[in-house]
Amino acid sequence: MTAVTARETAVPAADIRKRGRFLVAITILILSVWVLAPIYLLAINALSSPAQVNAFPKSLVPGMETESIAFFLGFAGVLRALGNSILVAGITMVLAIGLGAPAGYALSRFDFRGKDAFRIMVLMTRAFPLPLLALPLAVMFIRTGLDDTAFGLALVHTTLALPFAVLITFSLFSGIPVELEEAAWTLGCTRFQAFHKVVLPLVLPGIAASAVFAFVISWNEVFAAAVLTIQNRTLTAFLLQNINVSPMHLKFAGGAMLVLPALIFIFAVRRYLFAMWGIASR
Repeated sequence: MTAVTARETAVPAADIRKRGRFLVAITILILSVWVLAPIYLLAINALSSPAQVNAFPKSLVPGMETESIAFFLGFAGVLRALGNSILVAGITMVLAIGLGAPAGYALSRFDFRGKDAFRIMVLMTRAFPLPLLALPLAVMFIRTGLDDTAFGLALVHTTLALPFAVLITFSLFSGIPVELEEAAWTLGCTRFQAFHKVVLPLVLPGIAASAVFAFVISWNEVFAAAVLTIQNRTLTAFLLQNINVSPMHLKFAGGAMLVLPALIFIFAVRRYLFAMWGIASR
């Protein structure tokens, strides 16, 4: 009687696990379609001729026409704006990691007065909307000579990306036992050597993830770029200024060129991102 009851209760449990796996698979599929479908539709229209872009119904297979992208890249100022975007995003990435990683390490390893207040203040930097700060920033940048420069715009983007860099690196350093550094000290390493040889290789995937966030935040930001630059506009600000009066096929070509570099950068550091999940799950 007991064995029969056990078998009867085991079958529903197996069914529940199967249903759970099915729901997880469906959720993953829906999220994947939600993310990939806009990118796919953008690629189709960017690689189609003007007649195919305006046609209805649209084909789900790209025509592999590159005239729109070639015309867009040949438009005056596009390549310069693309270079400015890469330069600003690169400077932002270096500054965000260079300032955020030491701050995250200090928060995870040291106890000091005002530590909790400092963490709250880091988050509070995102509480103020950028349009509210645009006019004071523009006046300050004009007085200091930072207006219409890549470095000045990178400083603003670093302010936007720095909270993410600090919090991500803080969580990563907190996941590394301090005993590993203490063991390195007992073997003759200084604090810097212990950090460089023991801690840094373990948190490198997380630092790469922080770099990705900083790069993408800077690459996609448009308001500060449109307000603080005139001659040295980034690609987002350039598109905002010019693409609203452009035909539809050029709008799709501009959108594709805006998305492509960020995807290439994420693809280049994907192995660090995948390794980060192993650190976060420990």
